[in-house]
Amino acid sequence: MKAAVIAYPGSNCEYDTYYVLNNVLNIDTDLLWHTETDLKKYDLIVIPGGFSFGDYLRAGAMAKISPVSLALIEEAQKNKYILGICNGFQILT
Repeated sequence: MKAAVIAYPGSNCEYDTYYVLNNVLNIDTDLLWHTETDLKKYDLIVIPGGFSFGDYLRAGAMAKISPVSLALIEEAQKNKYILGICNGFQILT
C-alpha cells in the first residue's frame, strides 16, 4: 500500500499523520503539497486537520479550488480510500 498526506497552507498535523502512517503502520507514505495533481499511484489519501488557507471564507472553500482537488475527485470516483481528519473532512464535503 502507498499513502499520500496532502498539506495545505494553514493545515496542521500533516507531519504527525505522515509519521504514524510511515513509521508506526509501516505504510510507504509521501507528504504532498496541495499543488500536486497526480494521485494515481496512491491507495490511500489523507487530508489532515488544521485551518486550510486560514479558513478566511469557509472551512475548505479555498482548498476546493486547489490544484489537488480535481485529482481527489478523480481518485474518489475510482473508489480509492480517502480520509479527511477534522478540517480535512470539511474539505471533502
